[in-house]
Amino acid sequence: MARIAQKEKSDGLYKAILTLRTEEEVYNFFQDLCTVTELRAMEQRFDVAVLLNQGMIYNDILERTGASSATISRVNRSLAFDHGGYRTYFDRAAKSGKEDK
Repeated sequence: MARIAQKEKSDGLYKAILTLRTEEEVYNFFQDLCTVTELRAMEQRFDVAVLLNQGMIYNDILERTGASSATISRVNRSLAFDHGGYRTYFDRAAKSGKEDK
């Protein structure tokens, strides 16, 4: 997967996210930024990533999350050929004992 080229992205959004301090601030920010549909899609992809990381198989993930097989496959590709975002989260969550179950 190719990274978003520097000239194609705005650092403003990413810097804004880094200023948020609490779960409530993050939740409120994303509520303002995204539609309900966009939020649900991101939440579902994150849930799929957590379950794949835990070793759950596609059919069980599909039943548990309602995600399509295409979404599960896309998330699985991101985990396999990622830029380290999911891995950073999983490693830090494992160390702190806070990984979503």
